[in-house]
Amino acid sequence: QVQLVESGGGSVQSGGSLRLSCAASGRTFSGYIVGWFRQAPEKEREFVASINWNSGNPTYADSVKGRFTISKDNAKNTVYLQMNSLKPEDTAVYYCAAKAVYAARYNYWGQGTQVTVSS
Repeated sequence: QVQLVESGGGSVQSGGSLRLSCAASGRTFSGYIVGWFRQAPEKEREFVASINWNSGNPTYADSVKGRFTISKDNAKNTVYLQMNSLKPEDTAVYYCAAKAVYAARYNYWGQGTQVTVSS
């Protein structure tokens, strides 16, 4: 069983930066893909970025490429999402999720953290 805890959300003005953290307890992220998703009010949840823990290979949604960076800290068993040049349309609840590399779907989810970007 993997438990995920997000932190780092908050309010920022357009053009600002925030860093989200996703810490795991219960086991390491080894053998997992860890992703960030977001859901804005009245919108579907959407993929933001993911990282293969073992290879370090990242994947990004087109909407955040060049602005967001996903990274990991092996010692802390934590995944980060550095968000720069934030826009009002980035406002959402951000969720950390994890799945085994061979799994079709993410089956572990955090509680979410609010990110609000004002213009």
